[in-house]
Amino acid sequence: MQVSNFSRYASGACVAVLVLAGCGGSGLPSALGTTAGRDTGSGSGGSSKYIQHVVVVIQENRSFDNLFATFPGADGATGGCMAPGSDALARSETSSHGCPSGDTWVPLKEEDLAEPCDWAHGRHNFLTDYDSGAMDGFGTEGGGGNCPGKAGTKAYVYTNPSEIVPYWTIAKQYVLADHMFQTQGSGSFTAHQDLIAGGTILNPSKTQSAVDFPTSMPWGCDNPNPKTVTSLLVWKDNMLKGEYDGGPFPCYTYATLRDLLDAKSVAWTYYSPPEPHGTGALWNAFDAIDAVRNGPEWTTNIQNSTKLLSDISGGSLASVAWVAPDDNNSDHPAVTNDYGPSWVASIVNAIGESSYWDNTAIIVVWDDWGGFYDNEPPPFFDHWGGLGFRVPMLIISPYAKKGKKHHGYISHTKYEFGSILKFIENVWGLGQLGTTDTRATSIVDSFDFTQKPRKFTPIGSKYSRAYFLHQKPSYKPVDSE
Repeated sequence: MQVSNFSRYASGACVAVLVLAGCGGSGLPSALGTTAGRDTGSGSGGSSKYIQHVVVVIQENRSFDNLFATFPGADGATGGCMAPGSDALARSETSSHGCPSGDTWVPLKEEDLAEPCDWAHGRHNFLTDYDSGAMDGFGTEGGGGNCPGKAGTKAYVYTNPSEIVPYWTIAKQYVLADHMFQTQGSGSFTAHQDLIAGGTILNPSKTQSAVDFPTSMPWGCDNPNPKTVTSLLVWKDNMLKGEYDGGPFPCYTYATLRDLLDAKSVAWTYYSPPEPHGTGALWNAFDAIDAVRNGPEWTTNIQNSTKLLSDISGGSLASVAWVAPDDNNSDHPAVTNDYGPSWVASIVNAIGESSYWDNTAIIVVWDDWGGFYDNEPPPFFDHWGGLGFRVPMLIISPYAKKGKKHHGYISHTKYEFGSILKFIENVWGLGQLGTTDTRATSIVDSFDFTQKPRKFTPIGSKYSRAYFLHQKPSYKPVDSE
């Protein structure tokens, strides 16, 4: 990463948040993510009386526009600006549709869910896509062996709604959040860390934060190569800098939500895909947390994702659960099947048809934007490269807020991954980690605990729950970026 990219990003950040926070000499907001109307209290909002289980289902690599661009009432887009140099298209001499001069306005095209291109989506790509707030750099990304060259218009696509019917059905019945932003403009590794810790600050002086992904897999304490290191964002001399491959071995000691849950004796489980050695280390956020990977909880609280459905039917679902899909069941680009929406539906249906339904909140969230176009610039920026781009979030509960005529509700509240952590903290009175959970707006405003709890209606899907109960694992990591 060149420092010039950080400088350009910082300049754009100042423009984006000037009316909210003002800018200091660094070009970043002088107040860390200051926005109006944030819920910083510790109260549960009454949720603890009604919610006894929270299940966080983590899907892969899709921007909000890629899945819900045309969803009625949501903040989607039918097209976007594409900067020069993206591909061989002729460039407009004047701006159109509000695009910067020289950009091309590109209509979003409909695409299959199982499409071949895995667009680059690391830190550098985030800065390029963001382009100081122009949101026009998505066409410059590369797609690997399956999609050589630059993305061009291929990154400006939305998924055919007929291929993600379970997601749209859930959104029509429950809550679709159209302003959920990644904690950090980076890839899947740090995104999964953010969903258990609210950030990846690595040292007591709070001058180093992990970014992107370690130099080899698996991503965590299990890595057999002692030379594996973490890439960093460094806050030094009032400036944000990138130091790639300059950080520690990816076995971290910072606190996570696990610490708060254990302190209050609240049961938790992290479900991740199995791998040949049985550890789940190919894809598990807690594999990078020393206290868990090298402690007794690795054999008690870490479970294969294949076990989730039987835990639900067997009455052994923990109070808090995170669930990562097998590679086959992820929505990750370049996965050549369409199992993901049905896999999510199987989890929702298993809970909905069990005794857990009355007191459970299910949160389905996508970990990063996957390089796909999104129209909404991040609302503010902090020292650590956040916020990142929008990703979809669905909230399913008998107390999920209802929209007009008792249909689904679209939340326009600005959320971040810390919003999920804050909700969990408040339900059980855990206190706070003191990361992004402190500033984040809890998702509690997407619930209505005064309404009569709704009965569950099964979510239709192409593949049945029985299919996933008997599905063979892929033994592949769900992502490598």
